[in-house]
Amino acid sequence: MKFKSIILATAFISTAMLFDSCKGTQQVTRVDANTVIDLSGRWNETDSRLVAEEIVSDMMLRPWLAEYEKATGKRPVFVVGIVKNKSHEHIAVETFIKDIEKSVLNIGKVRLVTAGEAREELRKERADQNEFATPTSTAKWGKELGADFILQGVLNSIVQENGKQKVVFYQTDMELTNMETNEKVWIGDKKIKKVIE
Repeated sequence: MKFKSIILATAFISTAMLFDSCKGTQQVTRVDANTVIDLSGRWNETDSRLVAEEIVSDMMLRPWLAEYEKATGKRPVFVVGIVKNKSHEHIAVETFIKDIEKSVLNIGKVRLVTAGEAREELRKERADQNEFATPTSTAKWGKELGADFILQGVLNSIVQENGKQKVVFYQTDMELTNMETNEKVWIGDKKIKKVIE
């Protein structure tokens, strides 16, 4: 009886593998990375890039920047902090943060420093250099730029459904805070609404 069960199980698995291999191959088409493709209506790379660009563009046009430059005579040092995802779906927040950093650097009005895990990795590398590299080639301790401002934010969403139609509303709220005084110097948001049928 046990032998018969083994034979039946083997036959079932073999048949399943045979049908799976008969499905054929999928067709893959490469497209330009800037092509907008929205298959599901979920937050995607286009949303991430556009929101980052618009948020940073608005932020750089506001009075805080000119006021800081007038008071200090220098470009502010800037760090992108935590962006929380409080939406209904998984969003690759790290990609959004990189899009913000890229937009900040491309505008060129502020200096950008590394934050979080990447900063810790740099410090470990600096420690390794100080132990193993020649004294003339090591990166020195105590030379990091301190940030004058930190940008932080949150991604939220609201979903409405009625039968086969769904409306997804995303709102990204960002705040820029003076690191020394805790004064909020800019608050901005970007909204996206998608109808999915």
